[in-house]
Amino acid sequence: MRIRAGFKLAYECPQPTPMLLVLDIHPSRRVDLLTEQIIGFDRPVEARGYIDVFGNLCTRIEAPAGLTTISTNFEIHDTGKPEIVAAGAVQHDIKELPDHVLRFLLGSRYCDTDRLGDFAWANFGNIAPGWARAQAICDFVHEHITFNYQAADTMRTAYGALTDRAGVCRDFAHLAITLCRCMNIPARYCTGYLGDIGIPPMPYPMDFNAWFQAYLSGHWFTFDARHNQPRIGRILMATGCDANDVAISTSFGLSRLTRFEVITEEIHAEPEKASARRTFRHDGLQREGSSQS
Repeated sequence: MRIRAGFKLAYECPQPTPMLLVLDIHPSRRVDLLTEQIIGFDRPVEARGYIDVFGNLCTRIEAPAGLTTISTNFEIHDTGKPEIVAAGAVQHDIKELPDHVLRFLLGSRYCDTDRLGDFAWANFGNIAPGWARAQAICDFVHEHITFNYQAADTMRTAYGALTDRAGVCRDFAHLAITLCRCMNIPARYCTGYLGDIGIPPMPYPMDFNAWFQAYLSGHWFTFDARHNQPRIGRILMATGCDANDVAISTSFGLSRLTRFEVITEEIHAEPEKASARRTFRHDGLQREGSSQS
């Protein structure tokens, strides 16, 4: 299967502004690229790439004063198969976990494990450890939170998602991750592309998506509490402890996001059969030290 994906983002800055970008696809998916995937700018911009502590490919720039458009467009190969369901995957004792996995048991900016530990053990303590427990957590979060773009709140933590019962994909991921960590299942936040491939078109604007991975049987397995079903064509961009680690941009100064368009579509043999592109424009303000995701 061939998938076309990409984005166009525009930021307006009143003065030259340093920014961190997490907009490349994950290094683990670059082997599947059918065309180059390069972050481009519509004006001269000083930029350099680096790999962060989570293994994500990131970019440092200084956005010039005025309006700067950042874009990429690429094609990538996908198996076309739904994601793996490993019902027999086991949960490791903490003493068996690799050292680099331990951080994904701890609380983080949006995953307030200290507030949800008692709730997690009361509701999931009697479920068999391993895949069954992680899936039970996904089932609960999927039923508990109502997806609502109007309820998006970049300050909401997992505890807030539990109490508010409404949010966007990052809220589903944060709550599920936190409950998994409370139950001693390492879990990490993921962001990337997820188009309406293999399912009826969703009545929402195309956007980047959030999901999570749980560490079971020595592997990271994909779970998605929002959709709660194996999907086709997911393209990973970055992983971290929570959304704070993988914000698409972090601005060290004043910047305004004035354009936000994301595409993800299957490429069919006949171009006219390709799924329609959907775009979403969003205006948002970033102040010094804040991040946009």
